[in-house]
Amino acid sequence: MTSDTPCDDAIEIERYELRERPPYRFDANRREFVQVLGAGLLVSIAARGALAQERERRRGGGRSRRATKLSERIHVGVDGVVTVLTGKVEVGQGSRTQIAQAAAEELGLPLEQLRVVMADTELCPDDGGTAGSRTTPSTVPQVRAAAAALRDILFEIAAQQLSVDRSALTIEEGKFVAAGSDRQMSLAEMAGLDEFSVKTNAAPSAQVSVTRVDQWKVLGTMVPKVGGRDVVTGAAVYPSDISRPGMLYGKVLRPASFGATLRSIDLGPAQAIDGVTVVHDGNLVGCAAEDLWTASKAIQAIAATAEWERPPHPSSDELFEHLKKTAATSSSGRSRARIDAWGNREEGLAAASRKLEATYTIAYIQHAPMEPRAAVAEWADGKLTVWTGTQQPARVRSELMEVFRLPEDRVRVIVPDTGGGFGGKHTGESAIEAARLAKATGRPVSVRWTRQEEFTWAYFRPAGVIDIQAGLDDDGKIVAWDFTNYNSGGSAIDTPYRVPHGQTQFVAADSPLRQGSYRALASTANTFARESMMDELADAAKVDPLEFRLAHLPEGRVRDVLQDAARRFGWSERRKVPPTGGRGVGLACGTEKGSYVAACAEVEVAGGEITVLSICQAYECGAIQNPGNLKAQVEGCIMMGLGGALLEEVRFKDGVIENDRFSQYAVPRMNHLPQLDIVLRDRPDLASVGAGETPIIAVAPAIGNAIYHATGVRIRSMPLKTDSLAAS
Repeated sequence: MTSDTPCDDAIEIERYELRERPPYRFDANRREFVQVLGAGLLVSIAARGALAQERERRRGGGRSRRATKLSERIHVGVDGVVTVLTGKVEVGQGSRTQIAQAAAEELGLPLEQLRVVMADTELCPDDGGTAGSRTTPSTVPQVRAAAAALRDILFEIAAQQLSVDRSALTIEEGKFVAAGSDRQMSLAEMAGLDEFSVKTNAAPSAQVSVTRVDQWKVLGTMVPKVGGRDVVTGAAVYPSDISRPGMLYGKVLRPASFGATLRSIDLGPAQAIDGVTVVHDGNLVGCAAEDLWTASKAIQAIAATAEWERPPHPSSDELFEHLKKTAATSSSGRSRARIDAWGNREEGLAAASRKLEATYTIAYIQHAPMEPRAAVAEWADGKLTVWTGTQQPARVRSELMEVFRLPEDRVRVIVPDTGGGFGGKHTGESAIEAARLAKATGRPVSVRWTRQEEFTWAYFRPAGVIDIQAGLDDDGKIVAWDFTNYNSGGSAIDTPYRVPHGQTQFVAADSPLRQGSYRALASTANTFARESMMDELADAAKVDPLEFRLAHLPEGRVRDVLQDAARRFGWSERRKVPPTGGRGVGLACGTEKGSYVAACAEVEVAGGEITVLSICQAYECGAIQNPGNLKAQVEGCIMMGLGGALLEEVRFKDGVIENDRFSQYAVPRMNHLPQLDIVLRDRPDLASVGAGETPIIAVAPAIGNAIYHATGVRIRSMPLKTDSLAAS
């Protein structure tokens, strides 16, 4: 099966397989129920868990607030500053800059005259959350179209006001100037006109033309990060920096282990501490106090009295056996497998002159953002306002609406620029916690998760087991392919290589840990397994790994980036040299989210330790909108990919995380950074797509293949376990 486009239903697969458990069940306030439902009914309201990387759907009775009027997307102030409104969030990926560039391009304005307001559910349209690399292909075109519509209105009004033909007008530093005269009109002047207000408060015209790629002046250039100075000087304000007048600090009691149920608790020790408010509502126990130390002391006092019922829980040593054992059917007995088949798999395997089988395993890992979850909640006149770090402001608002039984216009979620997400901040736990404590105290409450809380109670990248069976004919061509992913997901599960007979399937399983979205979803796991097997097949066919892939790849974008990376890396020359001194080279390629990547890596293995010396990566995502930011995205993905490839693994036993802090959980540091060579393949003939995820997927398999070249030892796990090397 071959394809140069991503699986259309990949996101739907992730929705299905990675459902998260509800974080809270609050007891009902009887007065509220009588008011809403009438007497005689007792129910329990639960906050729904998020679906990993799901398509947006409305929850809690909330309505989607899409931009229907031009003024709901873009606004010109009486000071002449143009404000662009978007529901997207800034978590370090550069979306604020990119959206500003898009508007500046169509309006012909300098960036200094533009402001981008992001992720405020009261002010901004719902752009579907910041996930799935959708900002570039979805939101940026909407912003460009709105800015182009505004541009047409501005030129039309300026031409009328200055009594000139539109073709005689140019825009210079925010002013419309008539050629051959001194007549001009500023944006500030136009913003005060009734005609302007009427036109911008209507739906934008569908008949607008955006600037062609070959005419870009702002897009396509390396614009510095908007607000970058504040980031490096420490002036930037993050969710954990928010402070409100009279604010208290909150802490929440966490279970003794995964799945533990509270049997009994004594709130008295905490209630005896001056200035502490204690809340026990459903399965939430929390304290609020004037300072964080006192709130923490109160929670510790309660925790000492708590008795828990702790169910059996598999350990990380039993994980992969558990996933295989619990796969295939849900608790209701319904199939939870998604299968794609082509040709005749059995016929292909029967015709194969040589068959290979292998199992690959993928550990749980943490997102490890710089900023753990944080939220400040404030109630005023029955309205709830929450400042929090999330990639899904509309979803968090819906969760709050549902938990507290509020209409949409009584909940506002504001997301300041946030210290990292990587798919890990789709849910609103800290927002719900802060809001419940604030409701009990009548004052704003700040809840800031510790690193240990983030590493335990936030969700993880799914673990997985992948079984592959493949067959070669007498000519060394793949004739059969059977690929099964247990638990970790279906994204990028389809092979880009030509295979006449095959099958791919994803089978859900019982996940011992809470799992959800992670950068690139399961495409990292699936690409690791597939590209590792491709090297194993090449070795069996006694063909160079590059030549073996090219023999099975059709003409197209995957082949293009693979050849670019190999050429830049000097693959043919370096691969011909027999591996010496524990050094070896490897490569891998793949596609996901409509973009394409290939990586070549050189490693050195000594004393059982792996050092990545260099990585050359070629990447293509259509027309490049900001080469500087794109390069930073690719470099960030490579660095993050090193963690999943070499270091990161969540260890747990008896329902408790054993490495829940940075002193125990290894992430890449600067001394792990290899020499990087990034090849950005610009395709101005193609639509731009997102780049925040796909560059990560080829890192681990390229390194794993290089390790095999250096040592002759094949490691089939992520992270690449060095004990296999020591044993050799």
